[in-house]
Amino acid sequence: MAEAMHTKAYLEPQELYEYTSKKGVMKATGSLKYMLSLGFLGGAFIAVGYLAYLRVAGSIPHEWAGLGVLLGAAVFPIGLICILVGGGELITSNMMAVTLAFFNKKVSLKLLVKNLIIITLANLVGAVFVAYFLGHVTGLTEGVIFEKTLVTAEAKINSTFWQGIFSGIGCNWLVGMGAWLSFCAKDVSGKILGTWFPIMTFVAVGFQHVVANMFVIPAAMFGGANITFAQFAENMGVIFLGNFLGGAILVAGLYTLAYKKKTN
Repeated sequence: MAEAMHTKAYLEPQELYEYTSKKGVMKATGSLKYMLSLGFLGGAFIAVGYLAYLRVAGSIPHEWAGLGVLLGAAVFPIGLICILVGGGELITSNMMAVTLAFFNKKVSLKLLVKNLIIITLANLVGAVFVAYFLGHVTGLTEGVIFEKTLVTAEAKINSTFWQGIFSGIGCNWLVGMGAWLSFCAKDVSGKILGTWFPIMTFVAVGFQHVVANMFVIPAAMFGGANITFAQFAENMGVIFLGNFLGGAILVAGLYTLAYKKKTN
């Protein structure tokens, strides 16, 4: 029986909770070099996924706009797949995993805050790098695609505070679940499938992701959009908060309530 359990291609929920807690500890205690290099990759990978979304969705005729959103959402998950399978650090998945380790008393508040700050900044550099060099310099976010880039960015900065908060919560509930389901699988195909559908869903719905916004809003600004740095910074703060609440409460918090073992 024990041998059969070890051959399972997935983790049961209680096992998954413990595994995610260990992943959170590893993320929180990584070296500065580890966090900066993989954080840069995390931001860049999400930006490349969003670039693919814009290229696909922006090339579909307006009368088929719904199909364009669906197809664009279908290619966006490549970013998180590269992070979770290939290696990378993403602030939104860390909001779930590192916070879960904190709730499980495996990580201090100081380490949690440190990780959130460093990974956010590294993600920002990676996302803006792609927006400028792979979007603006190449012209891939501009030209015939710029209308889609601009409309997408303006929709994000023009959302109200509460729209941004709840959009961010919905987004990171799904992103957190994408990471959670990826951790569940032991084989690469299972990790990809576990990641794909929650991420595709949040993009298709239109929820806001702080790292994706780190790419698309600067991409519009580089193209000449009338968007100020203050508007960008305000969006970052609101969506970061919403994303944190979604990952920390709806994933890490509720699974901690369900699966954290009582200690005397």
